[in-house]
Order: sequence, then structure tokens, then C-alpha cells
Amino acid sequence: MKKTFYSNGKLLLTGEYVVLDGALALALPTKFGQKLLVEPGKANEISWKSIDADGSTWFEEVFSFDSIVKENKTISDNPIHKTLIEILHEAFQMKPDFLLGNNGYTIETNLSFPKNWGLGTSSTLINNIGQWLELDAFELLQRSFGGSGYDIACAKKDNPIIYQLINNQPNYKKVAFYPEFRNHLYFVYLNRKQSSKSAIANYINKQNEIGKTIEKINAITKSVLSTADLKTFAYEMEKHESILSEVLEMNTIKEAFFDDYKGVIKSLGAWGGDFVLAISKENPSGYFKERGFDTVIRYDDMILK
Repeated sequence: MKKTFYSNGKLLLTGEYVVLDGALALALPTKFGQKLLVEPGKANEISWKSIDADGSTWFEEVFSFDSIVKENKTISDNPIHKTLIEILHEAFQMKPDFLLGNNGYTIETNLSFPKNWGLGTSSTLINNIGQWLELDAFELLQRSFGGSGYDIACAKKDNPIIYQLINNQPNYKKVAFYPEFRNHLYFVYLNRKQSSKSAIANYINKQNEIGKTIEKINAITKSVLSTADLKTFAYEMEKHESILSEVLEMNTIKEAFFDDYKGVIKSLGAWGGDFVLAISKENPSGYFKERGFDTVIRYDDMILK
């Protein structure tokens, strides 16, 4: 009997990095996501296939139950293989009976966004596995990738959310964020995949008086939620960039790549890769495409209400 599970992708509008230390973050589940299809398969093995948004197979492998139980990462040099072994091993640790007996599984994953977009290939997978095996996806994330968990919350929710770690536990709730000025908001893909693990490590190494930074970011998140004015929203986004620029000791994305852009550009998630938010009175697609950035998506085409 085939079972199907689905999880939403994610973008983090406010609170990147500092969400790890308890800052209040505004996170946006996307209209793009990932499916997981599970069927009975050959005994004592998992036959796995991962399909990209264009229909191409980007990973295919057979895992023996024994390799998962023993977390044997030496079978292959493929980093995707090693990552899946790690995730499945941690799932086994949490629920051993899914690999007992003569069970076997045929699993297929289907992305509705290109895997390099950074919308949550890993988080949607972990949440789908959590649904399939009835596991706590937040715990599975911590056992494997680590991170704040906001992406898992987005995977579960079909609305914008406020997310915060309180005593290292995830707290999130639905919020109304469907601004009238959303027609001036665009998401631009930078054609550069950024590693969340390395970005987080870099942030941890550069923390300094993080409490004061969290207070400032919390105030920005609250202001963004309450304003109906595009000018105020743009000002808060610009201020957010400036604060994180100081913490990370990095140039903002606008300073690094788009210093002649007339509007505001805000990083989303790990700095230097994946998507950014572009605020503009006019459609900025021409500006970005002239510079080789062809993927420019309107707010309504990206974000769930």
C-alpha cells in the first residue's frame, strides 16, 4: 500500500542566525515543497530514488537495513548517501521497529522546486520521514543536521509563522502576514547554494554581545508584522541587514553584488547564497536578469497565505 507525505519549503524573513539564540523570527512557508512516497519493497532493504523538479533523478541507491543500523558510511563516497544513512540511522534509533522483521521499502521523493534553490530539501525530507514513521521531526533534525528548527515548523504549517526557541524548545504560531504592499516584494535566486551548517558555524564564531542584537531583531520582527506601510517595511529590512552585517563582519548582499540597485535587498537565511528579498516600486526582473540572475519570483507566487 502506497503512502504519500508532503512538507512545505521555507524562507526566513527576519531572524537569520540569531534565531539560534532565541530571537523572534518571521518565517514564511512556500508554495513549493517535497513529497515522500513509500511502498512495500524487497525485504531488509530500502530502494531510494530522489527526483528533482524537472523530473530528472538526482539520486538513486539501495540501502541495506544492516548498513542503516550500523550507520555504515564507508559504502559510498557520495555525500548524499552518507547524509541519508545518517538520517535513517537516527530514525532507527528513535523507532527501531521500522527496520525489524522482513520489511522492505521502496521510497521516492519528489521536489516541486529545483534542489539547488535552498528552500528546504533537507528539512522537508526530515519532516516527511517524521510523518511516515510518526517521529518528532524536531528531534530528528537535532540528531542529524541541527539548526533552529524554524524550517521544520514551516514544513508543517500552511501560513506565515512567528518562531522562537524558548529554553531550546521550538515555539511557533500562525500570524497574519499578507501585506498590501506584497506586489512590491520579489524573491531573487542568487545561483549559489549556501551550506547551512558552515554558515551557522561561521555565525557561532562571530557572536559578540548577542543579547543586544536579539533585542534589536525582535523589535524589527514586531514592527514588520504590524506595519502596513511599504516605506517602514523597507526601512526595517535595511536596518536588519545592517545589524547582521556588523555581527557577521560581512558586507550586505547589496553592498557585495548590487550596490547600484535603487531599492532594498534583504538576505534570507544563510548570507551569500540561495534567495534574497528585493523590494522595488517597479518589477525589478530586468535589472537582475541583465546581471545573470534569471529567477525572480513574485511574493504571491512563492509564499503561502
